[in-house]
Amino acid sequence: MIEYILFDAANTLIYKPSLWIKMDEVLKKNGYHISLKELKFKHKILSEFIKFPDVTNEEFYNLFNKELLNSLGIIESEKLLHDIFHNCKYLDWKAFDDTRNIPNYDCEVGVLSNFNLNLTSILNQTLPSVKFKHVFISEKEKVAKPNLLFFEKAIDKIGLPPQKILYIGDSLKLDIIPALKMGLNVKLIDRDNVYLSSKYRLDTLQNIKL
Repeated sequence: MIEYILFDAANTLIYKPSLWIKMDEVLKKNGYHISLKELKFKHKILSEFIKFPDVTNEEFYNLFNKELLNSLGIIESEKLLHDIFHNCKYLDWKAFDDTRNIPNYDCEVGVLSNFNLNLTSILNQTLPSVKFKHVFISEKEKVAKPNLLFFEKAIDKIGLPPQKILYIGDSLKLDIIPALKMGLNVKLIDRDNVYLSSKYRLDTLQNIKL
């Protein structure tokens, strides 16, 4: 019986909907026409192999976007990297539509995320109707996923056996694998159909069964 649901934040509960529009604008301006499906797929796969820091900066995004461009068959230039970064920075976060059901879950909920200290404020703005029991933030806890210590700290503070906790995230490497090692129940949220073969796959938060 699940008594607590613990969520990842970025790309599980919240996302930046204008990211793809802004990135596509720069690519098309430079003569590259990439389908949204391919752009999202390559971005997702690359995100499994490049660790995002708690606090990102232009240097990190230039590294990430260089690899993303290369995966799309595009040779990066300093100008292209500059334009992508400056067209995509400071975008607003928004809650996914399927998060509207969370207040109806018959259990407590929390968040465990590799994020900076602004996360609590972002969650209050994007999900004002959700009352999170705990918000575990890597920058605050000084440990980040996939380090098992981060999960261990959360489980200790929640105060329930791991088998009574359901963890939901969008990354195999950062979320699902370490959560399974800690004995948690898991679901891999996959709205863009990247992990169709995963037995842990969940295509929408509306399909959660406690």
